[in-house]
Amino acid sequence: MTDRSLPFFVYGTLRPGQRNHAHFLGGHCARIQPAVLPGALLHEGPGYPYLVADPDPRRRVHGELVTVRPGEFAQVLAALDLLEECRPDGSGLYVRRPLPVTVTTADSSTDTGATGTPGPGPTEQVTAWVYLAGPDEAARLRANPAPIASGSWPDPR
Repeated sequence: MTDRSLPFFVYGTLRPGQRNHAHFLGGHCARIQPAVLPGALLHEGPGYPYLVADPDPRRRVHGELVTVRPGEFAQVLAALDLLEECRPDGSGLYVRRPLPVTVTTADSSTDTGATGTPGPGPTEQVTAWVYLAGPDEAARLRANPAPIASGSWPDPR
């Protein structure tokens, strides 16, 4: 697992307004933009969601792209890896992978609200760190799925 400086795609408790955002990302964000991750599916977890890759590119997860302030990336990365129980050998609760997400290119340096959906305007693909369910958890979710059909957490239904 490499530690190159990339923005983070957040889709659960790290989203603006959710319980872990202020503690782990508050004061460290240079920019927050609505974003969508194609080819992924959210599953309900015990108070937080799990994200699993899905072969169908029409399946999407809505969230935010968080760009961390210069000079603070290593500190934030270490804290998020600890929170997500992400281990270098890939055996943790989550694994961190660089994946392409779609964002709007219009300036949106403030919180985006709950939808996390890129609004009208031009979009671009950006590579971001994404925390996915680790191998054991992903296998459990595939065997006993609890999908969030909206692709957004908390589910707005």
